[in-house]
Amino acid sequence: MDLIDLHPEPADIHQLVLEGMARQPRQLPAWLLYDAEGSRLFEAICEQPEYGLTRTETALLQSTAPALATALGAGVLVEFGAGNARKVGPLLEALRPPAYVALDISADHLGPACRELQTRHPAVPVLGICCDYTQLHQLPDHPLLAEQRRLGFYPGSSLGNFSPPEAQELLRQFSQLLGPGARLLIGIDQPKAVARLEAAYNDAAGVSAAFARNLLVRLNRDLAGTFDPEAFAYTAQWQPEHSRIAMALVSRQPQTVQLAGRAWSFAAGEPLITEYSVKYAPEAFLSLAAGAGWRGAGRWSDPAGDLSLHLLVTADS
Repeated sequence: MDLIDLHPEPADIHQLVLEGMARQPRQLPAWLLYDAEGSRLFEAICEQPEYGLTRTETALLQSTAPALATALGAGVLVEFGAGNARKVGPLLEALRPPAYVALDISADHLGPACRELQTRHPAVPVLGICCDYTQLHQLPDHPLLAEQRRLGFYPGSSLGNFSPPEAQELLRQFSQLLGPGARLLIGIDQPKAVARLEAAYNDAAGVSAAFARNLLVRLNRDLAGTFDPEAFAYTAQWQPEHSRIAMALVSRQPQTVQLAGRAWSFAAGEPLITEYSVKYAPEAFLSLAAGAGWRGAGRWSDPAGDLSLHLLVTADS
């Protein structure tokens, strides 16, 4: 097992935060949520009864793995945003790829996840790359990636964290990273009852709220911030005009905070967007993907129709 560290430099993070704080509404890159504590809290979110996406996708991957492996064909499996890398197991067993490559922003999670995966799948060489995959324009030189057809894996409906134009650009970038003959298996959460969606992102136990507030703790630690996390209320609201959940920390009162060497004023009720989660019906997603040069080659869904696994192929596949 090998690890490559391409994590953004502190100066890059500083600039991204300045740009995000200048937006209206203010919004920081979602990957900043995933420091060690944020990654731990996200895993806890996935175990909450209201948040069914992870359980649904995991069960779907387990039940369809042989069919997915047949449809994907041979090649190195590259997972974007691997996290704890627990969803990929059924694919590795069915596909038996020549190598597995995990891309993730959290170095604290990536190393242990890759080591555990290598232990469970000793016949599959594992490579971990710590990076912001949204800013990666080519995979690093490594023997496991040399002259091999590449298969992409992007579970978790993480594409929904981006606006549709950003998501389309990311899909174009994946095509570039994966190269000729690429195929991409991607999980997409679908629209459903508003009450279910809002509960999924604002669980009764308060784990989602703690996850969001941990962003402020990280900003205080890493960028000399002076946020009081309790001075912000957490909200998760469905925005039907955008087919998305908007998660935000909302200022409880007028206040001024220091961050990244500057003072930032918040009005009472002003939001700091922590994440969006766009939901796509199958037809809408395939239209988005087509605009990025992909076409649908297969779709698998759970019995309730909550989530789809789409297989995308490029024109030269």
